[in-house]
This record gives sequence, structure tokens and C-alpha cells, in this order.
Amino acid sequence: MELIFEVRDAEGGFAARAIGEESIATHGQTWEELKANVLEAVRNYFGPGMTPRTVQLHYVRDELVLI
Repeated sequence: MELIFEVRDAEGGFAARAIGEESIATHGQTWEELKANVLEAVRNYFGPGMTPRTVQLHYVRDELVLI
């Protein structure tokens, strides 16, 4: 099983929310802090022996382009 997080820019860093498991969300000021917080959130949500084998961080950036 793979769990995918949608990552977006947030005030002061990054915010991540699991796709399909909306109750798993976290944030971090740096990319490294975000990764550590995502892993901790996944472990806490699923518990021992139930965690997904991989976690993917999908970074989404919204940008408006004027025409």
C-alpha cells in the first residue's frame, strides 16, 4: 500500500494532507521537518504493523498567470 500526500505552500512552510485519508494532515517549516512530521503522523494514525510501505509527497504549487 502507498499513501500519497498533497503538499502545498503554507504560511511559514508547507502543509500536507493525505489523499483518501483526509484525517491525516500535518505541516512543517522546512521540507525536512515536513517529511519527519508526515512519517510521525502516518505511524500514529495506522499503528504498529499497519503502516503503508511507502509514502509519496506530491508537491502542488498554485500560480496565477496574467494574460
